Amino acid sequence: MVYYSKQSRLSFNAIEMSFNHRDIEFLYEVGSLRHLPRDWRQQVGLNVANDLEHTIRVIWLSLLLARREGFKDEEKIIKMALIHDIAETRTGDFNYMQKVYVQADEAKAAHHLFAGTSLVDFDTKILSEYTKRRSLAAKIVKDADNLDVDFELREMANQGSLMLDKWRKTRQLVRDKKLYTKSAKLLWDELDQVDVADWHMTANKWFKIPTAGK
Repeated sequence: MVYYSKQSRLSFNAIEMSFNHRDIEFLYEVGSLRHLPRDWRQQVGLNVANDLEHTIRVIWLSLLLARREGFKDEEKIIKMALIHDIAETRTGDFNYMQKVYVQADEAKAAHHLFAGTSLVDFDTKILSEYTKRRSLAAKIVKDADNLDVDFELREMANQGSLMLDKWRKTRQLVRDKKLYTKSAKLLWDELDQVDVADWHMTANKWFKIPTAGK
């Protein structure tokens, strides 16, 4: 079921009617996430995934964790993963040092972001649930958010970065104290069993097709 605010219902009555302009503005704003780098690049000294790239893997991580945890409402998981950092279109991203001194009003930013759009219920329901971290869905998505850092640290190490070794104790602490689900902890434990290049090296035609290149 799709929910509309009163303003949205007035603007969107049938498929032949014009789109709500706020919906179009929203889509442009979401697209701007690809221009928003996550600010831990200050510490690692390398280019890191932007907010949009980060969100894509968080969605897939969330779905995998949800299935391992037996959580059936995948629609909710996808929606929650989609919006988990959405307020950063207006607040920007803050790294762990900056958060000591700066507190963003993400609730206000998200409220203004969704206001007047056909997705206004995301603000009042999905995002609120995620922020409270009480439901299994919220815990799964937050675990995915944390795990994406560990994936990216290994990708950086593959390019020569030393940050994975320097942050091992910190990331172990995240694993032990911050991850909510057993599935997330198990995935964290098994990360180093798979090389970052295995996905294409082991699927390479030289391994799969004996006559390749002959």
